[in-house]
Amino acid sequence: MKLTDFKYETEGLNIPEFGVEPRDSAKLMVIDRANKTITHEVFSNIHKYFEKGDCLVYNNTKVFPARLKGRKEKTDAYIEVFLLRELQPENMLWDVLVEPARKIRIGNKLYFGDELVAEVVDNTTSRGRTIRFLYDGPNEELYEKLDAVGEMPMPPYIKREPVLEDKDRYQTIFAKERGAVAAPTATMHFTPELVDKLTQKGVIMAPVTLHIGWGTFRAVEVEDLTKHRMDSEYFFIPEESAELINQVRTSKTNKVVAGGTTAVRAIESSITASGLLKPTVGWTDKFIYPPYDFKLTEGLITNFHQPESTLLMLAAAFCEFDFLMHAYEEARKHDYRFFSFGDAMIII
Repeated sequence: MKLTDFKYETEGLNIPEFGVEPRDSAKLMVIDRANKTITHEVFSNIHKYFEKGDCLVYNNTKVFPARLKGRKEKTDAYIEVFLLRELQPENMLWDVLVEPARKIRIGNKLYFGDELVAEVVDNTTSRGRTIRFLYDGPNEELYEKLDAVGEMPMPPYIKREPVLEDKDRYQTIFAKERGAVAAPTATMHFTPELVDKLTQKGVIMAPVTLHIGWGTFRAVEVEDLTKHRMDSEYFFIPEESAELINQVRTSKTNKVVAGGTTAVRAIESSITASGLLKPTVGWTDKFIYPPYDFKLTEGLITNFHQPESTLLMLAAAFCEFDFLMHAYEEARKHDYRFFSFGDAMIII
C-alpha cells in the first residue's frame, strides 16, 4: 500500500481539545473482524469483550512536562525548548528541539525560571541541540524542577495553550515509568473502577514500557511506505509480563489484547524464533503497516487516528484496510470524537 491510500477527509470531524469526564464515558466502537460487524458501546463496558484468562497488555510510560519556555542569556530573547530524551542522566545531558533555532548556538546559556539553567553543548539537526542542565543536586531534584516549570507537550493539532490540568489528564492511570513526550491515548479511557472490573473477571494485566517520542507525530513523507523509517524509541519488556503473555498466547483458548499501538509495537518488537515474547531492554524503530503478520497481538484497543499517520497504518494492518475505513465513516456518522482526546475502538 502507499501513503495516499491512508488519506481521508477531516473537515467536519469532531476533534476535541480536552478528554471526556469521567474517562470511561467515552464512546467505544466494537469491531468484529471475523463477522465484519460494528457495535456502538460505551468504554465503561469494555470488560464485556474480555473473557476470564485473557490478557490486557498496557504501556506504563509516563509523560513528563517536556516543553520549557525561557530566556537566552545576555539578549533575554524568548526561547522554547522541547525535551526529547535524556542522553546521560549522570551528566544531565538531554537531546532537545529549540525555537527559534537560528538564535540558539553552542555555548549559549538558557534560563528557565529563577533556578534552572542549561548550556547548549552541541548541534544535532537544524532544530536539534544537546543541552546540559547546570544543576548540582541529584537527578530527582532536577526532575522536580522540570515538572514545576515545564508544560505538558500537546499534539500539534491541539491549538490551545497547555493548562495545569493537563499534567494529570494527559496521562493514563497506568503511568509509572517517566520518559514519554506523548501519552498512549487508547488507555487514557481506563479508570481504577474499570480495571477492578477486569481483574475481578480474571483478566490478566501485563505492563510493558515504550517511551513515545516526538517521532510519533512526524509526518510520513514518502509515498513508498517501505522507505519510511520510524524514530527509535526506548522499550522494556519485563520478564514477568513476557511469561504472562506467553502463557495466554499458547493457551489457544484466550487472547492477548494490546492497549494501544505502542503496546503492539513493544511486544511485536521482541519475538523469539518460536514466536513467543522475550524479555528485552532496548530500542525499537519497528514500523507496522499492511500487510503484517502479527505474532502476539490478537485484539487491539486504539483511538481514531490522523490520516496518513503510522498509527492509522498499524490499525489498518490489524483490522483490514477497507473495513477499518468503513468503521471510520461510521464513526463520522455517529459523531465519534477523533484523535488523542477522542473516543476509542476495540478490534477483536
